Amino acid sequence: MSDDQTFGNLLDLDQRLLRHRANLVGVKHLDRLDPADPRPGAPIDIFLTTSGPTPFDLAQAWYQTEPDGSAATLPLYRDGAAWDTVEWGYVQRWRGVLPPQPAGGLLRYQVAAHVTGSGAPGRWIYADNQAATAPAATEFAIWVDAGGVPEWARAAVVYHVFLDRFNPGAGRAWLKPDNLSGFFGGTLRGVIEKLDYLRDLGCDTLWLSPLFQTPSHHGYDAVDVYTVEPRLGTNAELHELIASAHTRGLRVLLDFVCNHWSSRHASFQAALADEHSPYHDWYTWKHWPDDYETYFGVRELPQLNLRRGPARDYLLEAARYWLRQGVDGYRLDYAQGPSHDFWTDFYRACRQVKPDAWLFGEIINTAQIQASYAGRLDGALDFLLNRALRETFAFRKWDLEQFEACLSAHEAFFPPPAGFSRPSFIDNHDMNRIRFAAGGDLARVRLAALAMFSLAGPPILYYGTETGLSQERPIHQNDFGIFEEARLPMNWETTDPGETALRAYFRRLIALRRAAPVVLDGTRRVLRLDAAQGVYAYARESEAGWLIAAFNVSAEPRALRVTPPAGRPAAAPPADLLNGHPVRLSGATLEINLPAGEGAWVAAPGPSAAAV
Repeated sequence: MSDDQTFGNLLDLDQRLLRHRANLVGVKHLDRLDPADPRPGAPIDIFLTTSGPTPFDLAQAWYQTEPDGSAATLPLYRDGAAWDTVEWGYVQRWRGVLPPQPAGGLLRYQVAAHVTGSGAPGRWIYADNQAATAPAATEFAIWVDAGGVPEWARAAVVYHVFLDRFNPGAGRAWLKPDNLSGFFGGTLRGVIEKLDYLRDLGCDTLWLSPLFQTPSHHGYDAVDVYTVEPRLGTNAELHELIASAHTRGLRVLLDFVCNHWSSRHASFQAALADEHSPYHDWYTWKHWPDDYETYFGVRELPQLNLRRGPARDYLLEAARYWLRQGVDGYRLDYAQGPSHDFWTDFYRACRQVKPDAWLFGEIINTAQIQASYAGRLDGALDFLLNRALRETFAFRKWDLEQFEACLSAHEAFFPPPAGFSRPSFIDNHDMNRIRFAAGGDLARVRLAALAMFSLAGPPILYYGTETGLSQERPIHQNDFGIFEEARLPMNWETTDPGETALRAYFRRLIALRRAAPVVLDGTRRVLRLDAAQGVYAYARESEAGWLIAAFNVSAEPRALRVTPPAGRPAAAPPADLLNGHPVRLSGATLEINLPAGEGAWVAAPGPSAAAV
């Protein structure tokens, strides 16, 4: 298992087999559409599978379109069968074609298969929850939007602020709680005071950790999603922060939790007090009042009932409200909790208020499940790339061949960046900091960052990563996650030469990315890969130009000889614009000389090179 344990039991083979069976046996739709994100006027293929001991002779979808409200039935036809060795049985495929929808059209549907020989009125089993009746069945929805990932989001460089640990502001010192779960005193005022720092670093998007009223230091247990936590500041200060950020060209993302909130929330307290409360159905009760659905069994975090109804409506309106206040989008916590049907409504609600809002989810799951959110969200945090970067450059468990094998398949699997956003990161608030994971070796941190910034996904910089902020102990201790280890106060006063140099390195990386549109639109091609020698180089190239990212993970100096892309756009010879390592062009051969554990960003200097 990875040292991170980010994917939990999904990295355990037995657990993966259980998951495979759960997604296979019975009647399964699993939001499978083609295209996954339909365009206006395009037909929509819908897929269903059936397997297991129950025989089925029919399959069908019932759908209703909005805004016209028309309803219809769509028969699905058999589309062959496949053998599944794990299940040791056949999986039957079913397929149908939903009618094209106009721009802005919403289509809601349910899917079911009919049990053979069950007789009139028939026995239907609904996908995916195997319900026997339509009112209890899983609901699905498609919103046909002519848009895509906002253009500004594709080019974004995000800075992730964990509010309680970033900056106290107003001349205040850090608080000194008894333990890491206490309050260290970061505030919105502290963020406002550091906006120029973020802009100077080169970031153009600010992701704020949850800031609504909360009993915790992390805020993922809101008590009131309309009120800023008083320890952090006021609603007026949030408005000031948004306005000040916008003045500096910075966009602002809020961390928004839809799956659950605090048991102290007024609606939950009302539901606990009275079984007939109008808030009772905001939650899912196994036995009122002492047994209810929660987030991973944490009783203080009741899970919301987000089927169409008042709880869903409340959250959608809260999301609209903050967009109207100037927020530019949301990072959506535990997005795999609520249904795709919910996210379809959420996406539509947000885009109708702010057409260029950026909405991406925290989805720690398989590639197939992540990709299934296309059309329901702009994309998902790239946990799969995160694992590859850390295993290769921090833990050194993967060699360069394994990294490239993963990366090339990863890029081929997902829709292009304009259609599905994959924000990338090398650490965050729920995993060991990259410096700690790398055993304190800042050279490994630099190589991981070089890879991240030279790939297409918008990079996210977790506060303090740029200054080498680390931790004392691992997060996972005695089978228990102590995530606060990766949330220490920002080291603003550091004078350590390595840490100050690292900040300058990140500043150069960000500037180089901004000066190279080829990172967003170019294709990637491997130029050199020698795992035994520990060297690796790939080009990003397009008609606009090219760059080469080169890596030496070995303990010895290496000279990488590659054939650069044709059509060098500038008269100046190529150079390492990141670290200044020697680069020599001789005929059709480019030689990049890298010290041990170092990398290079090679391109022909352009007008922005002086700023870098």
